[in-house]
Parts: sequence; structure tokens; C-alpha cells
Amino acid sequence: MENTNYKKIVLAYSGGLDTSIIIPWLKENYGDPEIIAVSADVGQGTELDGLEEKAKKTGASKLYILDLKEDFVQDYIYPTLKAGAVYEQDYLLGTSFARPLIGKELVKIAKEEGADAICHGCTGKGNDQVRFELAIKAFAPELAIIAPWRTWEIKSRTQEIEYAEAHNIPLKINKETNYSKDKNLWHLSHEGLDLENPANEPDYEKAKFLEMGVSPFSAPDEPTYIELEFEKGIPTKFNGKKLNGVDMIEALNKVGGENGIGITDLVENRLVGMKSRGVYETPGGTILYRAHQVLETITLDKETQHYKYLVAQKYADIVYNGTWFTVLRESLDAFVDKTQERVSGTVKLKLYKGNIINAGVESPYSLYDENIATFDEDHVYDQNDSAGFINLFGLPIKVKAQMEIKNNLQ
Repeated sequence: MENTNYKKIVLAYSGGLDTSIIIPWLKENYGDPEIIAVSADVGQGTELDGLEEKAKKTGASKLYILDLKEDFVQDYIYPTLKAGAVYEQDYLLGTSFARPLIGKELVKIAKEEGADAICHGCTGKGNDQVRFELAIKAFAPELAIIAPWRTWEIKSRTQEIEYAEAHNIPLKINKETNYSKDKNLWHLSHEGLDLENPANEPDYEKAKFLEMGVSPFSAPDEPTYIELEFEKGIPTKFNGKKLNGVDMIEALNKVGGENGIGITDLVENRLVGMKSRGVYETPGGTILYRAHQVLETITLDKETQHYKYLVAQKYADIVYNGTWFTVLRESLDAFVDKTQERVSGTVKLKLYKGNIINAGVESPYSLYDENIATFDEDHVYDQNDSAGFINLFGLPIKVKAQMEIKNNLQ
């Protein structure tokens, strides 16, 4: 084990299984240091209830609960939304972009408290250890980082539960229901148990593990129409009502969840080299991504729109890999912000049993010209011009074919 002379350790504390047992473990293995627990409220809801009492009972001297929800939306969710970043075509990065924010705040508390080290409960197999630690290194490279999963004798969640029971630590889970979950304002992930085998179909109805909404099979038989208004790529109004970022996502989570929107079952490539399978619930986020994409189809020119697809993929990798606090991410933000200057307008969508159906889009900056696109008679487009265009556009193909004929290569 590394240096054990730390006097004060700041712990990223969720009150879940991992961090619940880490407090007594740190005190047992690091010479009874003072433990400062820090919980970041990024929209977990009732998961934060009773945390202060629980943290102190298990050995922490104090607990900070930081309300980071609006910062989470404005500084992390919305930039990623504007970029259109989706990891491996399906994952809307719900856990990924919460970690840099939390890591940054852990450093702030550590410096205020004069702590020697920061501790997190991420496993050595996961992505979050990288995301937390890169954020910590970006703001406090001098601070030590403790990652118990990389050093202790505990090797499984079952052993964690046994440790908790032996130390009289109350848990909300048991050995039969211990899905690994991560919840915030944007999403809820489920991993482990029967989901570890990708051959197993999730039992949405009987298992009842969905928490942010219902499955498409239980959604209403009638569609729900919604309307979203954007200004420079950011959603500002829902059904005509102006909402701040947190209220916007909560409102869309509700209507999306009711209609079975945003349930994704996927196998992803983790940063650490392995594949993992999980089920993600992202009802509001799924709606926002669709609405934003629809609005861009009429407000971005072809070359910008197509190049932005490349940027979106790179941006998703940056977020997923935890390299948020880098010049590259900041530079891509500058590009994205420029593309969003005229991504303003209104999008109508129809939600029906897990599906999002386009129901209309308009913008004062629309590049769609009905007079040009019409199949009816028009006076603004000379179809004879297309012949010359095709001759020039196809000239390389024609020259190549003539060469092949001359050399009997065809």
C-alpha cells in the first residue's frame, strides 16, 4: 500500500455501497485520518436523503452536499448537446460528463480543508477512475489520490456487502438486487447481475428496474405532442413556457419517461480496454438530442453539418475518456459555438411508445427554401444549369474511363 501518513482525506461520497464501506476502511488502513465526505448533487434526488447522518455514523467528520445541478446543465450537458456528441452512436454520456465537474469540486474542498489526499470509490475496471483522476490532476497535480478498489482485499460487490454487514453499515440493496447504478439529472444506468450477459434480454416489465419511466410496452396508446424552442442551440422553452436548464430536463424526463422514451440497451467499449453491457435511461436527453438534430437540418449548411458530424464523434470520445479539461475540448467548443449562432427556432415532436416522430420544424434562419425545393413549377431554378454542373462534377470519372478504354483496361 502507498504512503499511509495522510491526516485528512476528502472522499467523493455518494452513500452507495462503495463509498459507504470506504470510510471505515480508510480509517482502519490509513492511521485513523479525518475523513471529509463530499456529495455532489447533480440530480440524484432522494439518493441524497439522510446522507449526513450516514456519513458521520460511519466515521466522517463532516459532509459537504454541493448543489451542482445548474452548473452541470449549463457547463457540461448543454455544450455536449450542442456538439451532438454521442459515444458509439447510442450512449448520451450521462455518467461521463458528470465526473469532471465532481472532480473539480473535490479539489476545491480539498484545498479549503487542507487535505492531503482525495479518495474515490471507482473500480479498477471502470472509466470513472480515469475521469475523476484526470480532473483532479488538472487542478491539483500535487494531491495524492487513493483508489481503494486498486489496493484492498475486497474483490466483488458481494464481498462489499459482507464487509458492510460486518461493520453494521446500513444498505438499501442486498445480494439479490445489487445492480450497479449511477443516477443524475440526465440519466440512470444499470449494470451487473443478469445484464452482464448480453444474451439476456432485460425484463423491463417483471423486474421493474426502470426508474425514470415505463417501458414502451406500458406507454399510453395515444401519442403526446411537445414543442421545444431553441436559442443558439440551447433549449429555452418547453410547450411555450420558458424554463431554466434543470427545470427543462426534469420536465422532459417526465414526459419522456411516461412515453417510454430513451431506454438504451448497449454493449460499449470502455476506455480501459474491455467491453461492458448496460441499460441506460435518458428520456429527456433523448428528446433534446432529437429536437436539436432536427433544428440543425434546416439551419446548418451542408458542409458545416457534415463536418460537425466528425467533430461530434471526437467530442464524444473526449467526454467519454475524461479529457474534459483540455485545450482540444475548449477548441472544439469554439467551433461548435460558431455553428450554433443561428440554430434557433421551434421543433415539434410526437412521442409514442418509445418513438420520437418529427412533427414540424421552423426557424427564422432556415436555409430550406420551399420555392427552390418544390416539385411544382417555379421561376427561381433553371434545371438546364444541372447539365453543366454534372459535366464538371463528373469530369474526373469521365477522364478515368477514357484512359481505361484507350488502354483496354475495361
